[in-house]
Amino acid sequence: MDVSRHIQVVSDEGLLLVRAAEAAGLGAKVPTCPDWEVRDLVRHTGMVHRWATAFMAERRTEFRLGGGLPELDGAELLDWFREGHAALVDTLTGTPPDAECWTFLPAPSPLAFWARRQAHETTVHRTDAESACGDTVSPIDAEFAVDGIEELLLGMHSREKSRVRAEEPRVLRVRATDAPAERTWTVRLSEGPPVTERGATAAADCEVSGQAARLYLALWNRLPFPEVSGDPALAALWRERSAIVMR
Repeated sequence: MDVSRHIQVVSDEGLLLVRAAEAAGLGAKVPTCPDWEVRDLVRHTGMVHRWATAFMAERRTEFRLGGGLPELDGAELLDWFREGHAALVDTLTGTPPDAECWTFLPAPSPLAFWARRQAHETTVHRTDAESACGDTVSPIDAEFAVDGIEELLLGMHSREKSRVRAEEPRVLRVRATDAPAERTWTVRLSEGPPVTERGATAAADCEVSGQAARLYLALWNRLPFPEVSGDPALAALWRERSAIVMR
């Protein structure tokens, strides 16, 4: 997927998120994030949007923590989210491809990194907001879901901070059954960070599979795995230890 497509996703998903938050009510519980109410979700995502925007807009080349969460509530909180989301989209759109700033995953450029990262950040949290409405979650395109699975497996969980570890070497297979061509990933688990390879490169102890969009959300712990075969303890290990937290 190219940068322009990721930017469009950021724009579309942010609008869906705030629409769902308004419909659910800021005091509604978020079933996919049981410790949160919708206001917590809006504050968190709005803070991340501003955090990402600052790296690009100010050309920050070193890591900095995100800003604090606002004490705003009600209509003021929703307006704050909308302002930050619009600023993120404008910044992504206006940042030159050769601009330099801090990132935390390999990418063709910092702009490509931030567009992709915020597209998936916003999409996952949009599904959280919609879960609070009790309505059917808006669809996720299979190609975009595959892109998100790759970012998660080959990027986020390749880092030293991943807690998905196994005392003895094990192999988890991830299979998307409805991508344009069936896609598989082999995740090698050990006492170190997971190592993911494209394709079925080793015999698997456990396989999780399903349509790409459902598998994407399951790997982000928003849905149960559609299908699990082999040793279910590996699927359970993923669910227990794969949560991503801000650096």
